[in-house]
Amino acid sequence: MKITFLGTGPSLGTPIIGCNCEVCTSTDEKDKRLRASVMIDIKDKRIIIDAGPDFREQMLRYNKEFKLDAVLLTHAHRDHIAGLDDVRPFNFIQKKNTIVYAEKNVIEAVKNMFFYSFEESENQGVPKFDLRKISTEPFFVEGIKITPIRVFHSMEMLGFRIDDFTYITDAKYIAEEEIEKIKGSHILVVNALRKKEHYAHFSLDEALELIKKVKPKKAYITHMAHILGKHKELLESLPDNVEPAYDGLIIS
Repeated sequence: MKITFLGTGPSLGTPIIGCNCEVCTSTDEKDKRLRASVMIDIKDKRIIIDAGPDFREQMLRYNKEFKLDAVLLTHAHRDHIAGLDDVRPFNFIQKKNTIVYAEKNVIEAVKNMFFYSFEESENQGVPKFDLRKISTEPFFVEGIKITPIRVFHSMEMLGFRIDDFTYITDAKYIAEEEIEKIKGSHILVVNALRKKEHYAHFSLDEALELIKKVKPKKAYITHMAHILGKHKELLESLPDNVEPAYDGLIIS
């Protein structure tokens, strides 16, 4: 398995428009964070978790083979689904609809946002989806087992475990029975928006507390706001088995 971090930023991305803080004006490329998403290569298949507003740029930067077998959606907020319009080139290249796995409410949000894709029309210039409903039960993508993890944000949403890799974004609370599903992961990716507590996202301390419970071999922080700090300073402050992820980071 190979995991590529396509984006590690929050809903506004980093830098934020109009912000002159030390992170937003940093010249370190690791401080420039597109909206949160990962690309997973496993058993000759390529799966992407979430397709936000930066999806086009992420595909041009990191998906040089222009291959896409499935998209998993965590929830219906725009910073996680707004880029789905840009699956159109994959429709043309692969000559098939893009398979999207999501919960029922997320599927409805996709249908509403991209209503023009579901109208009776001869128009070929619209994204074509194969929407597949999932729940909290494990499911398979091309023979690859995916275990959903129920987490709470400002809404119910999903994280995903694939083999010994678990990806959690936008979480504020995870029930103990769901944490049990994460345990045994060698690699855990979890959100930490900022140091100060937030009503809908883990703070850094809350993310570190989850990591202590799960005890992965390695953990990475994602969905980081600019106020969490510079990559270099974060790296120096975190426990030995925890690192801030950055756009373009590849782990195997």
